[in-house]
Parts: sequence; structure tokens; C-alpha cells
Amino acid sequence: MDHVLTYMTFCPIAGMLVVLCLPGAAHTLIRWTAAAFTVPPLLLAVWLFAHFDRAEAGFQFVEQAPWIPSFNIQYFVGVDGVSITMVLLTALLSFLCIFASWGIEKAVKGYFALFLLLDAAMMGVFVALDFFLFYIFWELMLLPMYFLIGIWGGPRREYAAIKFFLYTLAGSVLMLLAMLALYFSLTPHTFDMTKLMAAHTSFSHNFQLVLWVALFIGFAIKIPAFPFHTWLPDAHVEAPTAISVILAGVLLKMGTYGILRINFAMLPEATAVLSMYLLGALGAFNIVYGALCAMAQTDLKKLVAYSSISHMGYVMLGMASFTALGTQGAVLQMFNHGTITAMLFLLVGVIYDRAHHREIAGFGGLASVMPVYTGITGFAFFAALGLPGLSAFVSEVLVLLGAWQQYPILTAVGASAVILTAGYLLWTMQRMFLGPVNEKYVGLPEINAREFLTLVPLAVIVVVLGVYPRLALDLISATLNSLNQVVLAAL
Repeated sequence: MDHVLTYMTFCPIAGMLVVLCLPGAAHTLIRWTAAAFTVPPLLLAVWLFAHFDRAEAGFQFVEQAPWIPSFNIQYFVGVDGVSITMVLLTALLSFLCIFASWGIEKAVKGYFALFLLLDAAMMGVFVALDFFLFYIFWELMLLPMYFLIGIWGGPRREYAAIKFFLYTLAGSVLMLLAMLALYFSLTPHTFDMTKLMAAHTSFSHNFQLVLWVALFIGFAIKIPAFPFHTWLPDAHVEAPTAISVILAGVLLKMGTYGILRINFAMLPEATAVLSMYLLGALGAFNIVYGALCAMAQTDLKKLVAYSSISHMGYVMLGMASFTALGTQGAVLQMFNHGTITAMLFLLVGVIYDRAHHREIAGFGGLASVMPVYTGITGFAFFAALGLPGLSAFVSEVLVLLGAWQQYPILTAVGASAVILTAGYLLWTMQRMFLGPVNEKYVGLPEINAREFLTLVPLAVIVVVLGVYPRLALDLISATLNSLNQVVLAAL
């Protein structure tokens, strides 16, 4: 199918324009129209999954056309084993989050129009192969996310939105400078990522080191890695439920995706030198630090937010190993964390809509009041703590197996957090769902059909990839093996 990536990227833009033309009072029509325009990208993502050549390490479904010829800027898109998993995740979560946004009543037209713009920008980041185009999509995400948090968020929404915007913009400035340095380093000047990857041997050692650090800071803010993480809990707590899902499920992955796509592929010599300290050690620290912070939280949404910092540490640790097991586990963890944390934030939204608070200690005995909700939450908690048979177990074990070959001490430190993760999740389960029922919540309504249906596809994926992870590993292995060889050759 020609232009499949273009259709996937710009279909939500068309949806945004249609939504903006609808009457502002037609809330139901706006919601269903927005939902309809997230269906084609999801169906095309499934088609991509079915037709992707697993044995091919390079880019597939490539589209290339001149855009700004005077500066050698092109419209250049394609996917490889790393980006196709993120494209699948983005298409799925965007579709589900439209239905998770059904309860939005304030400025409905503006909300769904901005959400569709955000969907297009996220998809564009993962398919862009021209650095200038990549940067355009990266910056385009900021605008809708800023307003979605700042207008439809909680009581401190303006503070959280500005903090998110300033942190991300600071990282973008460093990325812009690095992008310009790469552009002018070749003659003729180019933003073509494939040419920049092929020309890495012509970059001096110091040039690579400086650019690697600048790009890493920009991407670390998005992950978010310590000490650039402080925007995340505020953004999550104040954001609407669906936007929290997108933040944790997709936006955090852009940081690690950027490191793989740009730092690893274009600056492999610097990657080989710096990864142990700025990826391996920081990843192990993130795992433990995020788990400890999560254990200290009294707000359920903050607990899930800090758990994301911990779980993204596994991704960083696996990437730093340069082993087949470690890097495959890292990318699989990116996908698995996206589905599991999406379930967790959707479940937080369900209970908040009923009780209008998220204080863990304020509940108690919910298992007898909302047994179905309790069962699904228990499933999501066990998935998050890495129960064997569920998807996170596979990716975390692969990371630890791969990282052990390079950094046994760091791996032991990271693995120790498994106990902490089980501790804070089971403790939360006990306080919220077991024991005597809080009389204020005896009449809480059970999870409804719409909420249930947003969770079912995610739960199915968690089980399927837990039992048969080859569905995802076959997609990513060829590309990651090739990328590892590039970095190892620079050692």
C-alpha cells in the first residue's frame, strides 16, 4: 500500500479540521467524529504489523519527496523494527483514549480537536526520517499537550502545564543546536537521518561527545530520567485521565526512542563511551529511586507516575548493554510499559470519577463494593510488578539477562527494586480494596461497559505478549542487532 505512513500521520489532522467545522454544542457528534478518525490509523497499524518484513533490518514503507529544496529538507518517512512498535502503540492508545475522554464536558470541540492534533504529532515523530521533519513533529506535540493539561486539568493545571512546557522546551533547544551542528557537518548539508547515520565515521570524537550529551539531556527530560523528572508527577496529577495515559504510554517512550534513533545510530563512538555512565548507571538508579518515591506516595495517580520513572529505568539499563537480549528487552519494555501503565491510569480515572479523590488511605474494602473493578486493578498491578506469564516479566528479564553480561553490579541494584515494586503495589491493593468497607463508598457504581472496553484490548495484549513474546521480538530483533553492531564496532 502506497503512502500508508502518510495516511496514518495525517488522518487525525483531517479529523481535527472536521471537528472544528462541527457545531460546538453537538457534543455527541464531536466525540464520535473524533473516534472515527482514530480508526483508520489503528487499522493501518495492524496492516503494517501483518506486512512488515521481520528479516529486514532497514527502513520499510519509505516515502520521500522534496519539501524545502533550497535547504535540502525533505518529507521523508519510514519505519524499522524500533519505530513500528511505537507506531502500533500510538495508534492503539489514541483510539482507546478517545473513549476514555467521553466524560469531558468542558469545551468539547477544543478538547477533541487538540487531541487529534496531538495524535498526528506523536505518529509523525516515530515515522520521520528527516531530522528537520522529526523536530517539527517533536515541537508540535508541545502545543496541544500544554493546552490539554492547562485547560482540562486539575486545580493546579496552569502550573503543571507551564512546568511541562518549559522543561520540554529546554530540551528542545539543545536538540535544535545538535541538529544544526549535524546539518552543517556534511557537504552538501543535509537533515537526512539515513545519510547522517552512514556518515558517522567522519565525525570527530569530541564532536560526537558534545552532541551526544546535548541530545541525551533533551531526550532524558522526556523519559524522564533523574534529575530531569520533576515535571512528570505534576503533569500526571493535574492532567485528565486520557492525557495521563498518552503522557506515560507514548510521550515517555519518545525519549528512549530518540536515543536509539539518533544517539546510537548517528553518534555510535560517543554512545560506546558514555552509555555505561549516562544510561546504565542512571537507568539502575532510576529503577530504585522511582520505586522508593512510588512507595512514599499517598495519591494513587502520583504512585503510578513514579512507577513509570522506575520502569523506564529498565529501558535505559537494557539499552546500555549493547547485547541482543538487553536491547530487545528494552524496546519490548517500552511497548509493555505503554500498555500496562495505560491500564493503570485508566483505572485511576475510573475511581476518581466516582469518589472525586485519589487518596489511597481514603478508600478501603472496595473489593466487596466493586468486585469487577478490583479484579481488573489486581490484574494490572500484577502485570506492573512483573508477574510471570504477563508481558512485563518477559521484557524485564531480558533486560536483566542482557545487562548482567556488561554490568553485573548495576543489574543487581536494578533487580533489587523488584521487591520494592511488589511492596508498594501490594500495599496499595491492601489499603484500597481489602479490610472493612468505608461507609462513604458503599454505593459506588461498578465499572461501566465503556470503561471496561477501553481496558480489555490492553489486558489481552499483556497476556498474549506474556505467553508469546515472539510476536513483538520478531519485529525488533533484526533492527536492534544491526544497531548493536554499529555501536560495538565503535568500541
